[in-house]
Amino acid sequence: MKKALFPGSFDPLTLGHYDIIQRGVALFDEVIVAIGINSEKNYMFSLEQRKQFIEDAFKNEPKVKVVTYEGLTVQFCMDLNVPFILRGLRNPADFEFEKAIAHTNRKLSEIETVFLLTSARTSFISSSIVRDVIRNNGDYTKLVPDSVRVK
Repeated sequence: MKKALFPGSFDPLTLGHYDIIQRGVALFDEVIVAIGINSEKNYMFSLEQRKQFIEDAFKNEPKVKVVTYEGLTVQFCMDLNVPFILRGLRNPADFEFEKAIAHTNRKLSEIETVFLLTSARTSFISSSIVRDVIRNNGDYTKLVPDSVRVK
């Protein structure tokens, strides 16, 4: 069974994340969406909310599993015996940043990183942009799956 881990903070889940997960499901038998916990970071949404957003978005997709973790992503992959990390690339800056992490992960393990280019229709979306739109009472619903709703 080919499994891939798609790590991130998902604060919140965006249509870009959603697209990568959907396309990952076509490539892997299981996509584990792993929400990283970083106590140094101030999140807009609680861990429970972020997990619920993802679970609700993929409630009809049995190949998607949602978990949380702390520590190094590559170590978490090794602990779960997951041989692939799935990452989305929006632009050249993402590539350079992700390339360095992928090389480091390969040095520390046998874990391969699989990159998917984001679709043109979602390549401009980032969680930080969505948070800014929400903070300023803009229409964020065009940037996130239906499961992401501010109450």
